[in-house]
Amino acid sequence: MTIQVDTTERIDIVDVTSDVIDIFPSEFDRGVCTVFVPHTTAGVVVNEPESRLLSDIEHALERLVPRDEEYDHNTIDDNADAHLRAMLLGESVSIPVVDGDLALGTWQSILFIECDGPRTRSLEVTTIPA
Repeated sequence: MTIQVDTTERIDIVDVTSDVIDIFPSEFDRGVCTVFVPHTTAGVVVNEPESRLLSDIEHALERLVPRDEEYDHNTIDDNADAHLRAMLLGESVSIPVVDGDLALGTWQSILFIECDGPRTRSLEVTTIPA
């Protein structure tokens, strides 16, 4: 199952939890749901979608991997920072499914993080029964 995500900024964080829930098979009762980003300049994490925290995440990525560094890969695509940021974030998350629901904690959401936007991206969602 595929979800499309449109981003509007170079670094953009989109809460995709409801999108994952919307395509979730209704008959799926127990197992694992994996959300995978098939792109090398974007990532996915589980965290709180509070606006100030999202801003902190963006600033932390900018501090950890500055855009204006002289990276070797920049001679090809000028996006080495996006590749490095995505590598730190990770390309997938796995969430337990219990009684047909994602077993996310009270403040947890599935967040897609764009590092080389704006772009239209895709997420692959797979469910594995227990």
